[in-house]
Amino acid sequence: MTERGGDEAPADVLVAIAGGVATITLNRPAALNALTIPMKERLLAAIQGVACDRAVRAIVLTGSGRAFCAGQDLKERLAPDAPSLDEELILRYNPIVRALRAAPQPVIAAVNGVAAGAGASLAFACDLRIAADGATFVLAFGRIGLVPDSGATWTLPRLVGGARAAEIALLGDAVGAAEALRIGLVSRVVPADALAGEAASMAARLAALAPGATALTKQALAASFDRDLDAALDAEADAQAAAGAHPDHAEGLAAFLEKRPPRFSGG
Repeated sequence: MTERGGDEAPADVLVAIAGGVATITLNRPAALNALTIPMKERLLAAIQGVACDRAVRAIVLTGSGRAFCAGQDLKERLAPDAPSLDEELILRYNPIVRALRAAPQPVIAAVNGVAAGAGASLAFACDLRIAADGATFVLAFGRIGLVPDSGATWTLPRLVGGARAAEIALLGDAVGAAEALRIGLVSRVVPADALAGEAASMAARLAALAPGATALTKQALAASFDRDLDAALDAEADAQAAAGAHPDHAEGLAAFLEKRPPRFSGG
């Protein structure tokens, strides 16, 4: 296992890599993993770093303690030199969301507790979401006179539909894990003590797949709402041509015929 943090960087963002899986942990448990400016910069660097690592084939994003992420550290917003809200989004939050979406690897949000504000937005930006049974999602921006951000107005309707997204975004009521599963906001709910293992198991399954084909699938799904059927069919044909020409396809066929696990090389 490779761990990054400790002496190399402050410990509010931890990165551990093992078995082709990078686990990024938000690590300010006393503050419910609320995000400060330095923490956002380190989170962005962590995501970009593992996204560029060819040994990493799946990414898990989670939080330490009893929260996934409570969003912005509001104490920081009260500082006299705090940047404007739009500047903070443009310079720090939006790049994080873009990095999660652009990473070739699938990203799993292992939501261990409350995901609020921008913390919920980060979970929405991931490819897959697994929740502990005590997890909650809340967009409480309206309570402080603000607007949902960090991609939530784009990702949430795509996950749960326009009507449900409007209710979550406008009323700001917390969505518990069971309800999140019912409406499709998460794909699995597990007991809190099983969350890390469930996320690791899913990530290991993803890491065992052909990384090029997985990246192409992620790209196709991400673009699906912006394409009509004809464009999607054409894009699938192009992606399939690229995947079929890769040595991993030949390896997959050979493994199937030989009744053994495939050994995908990636690249």
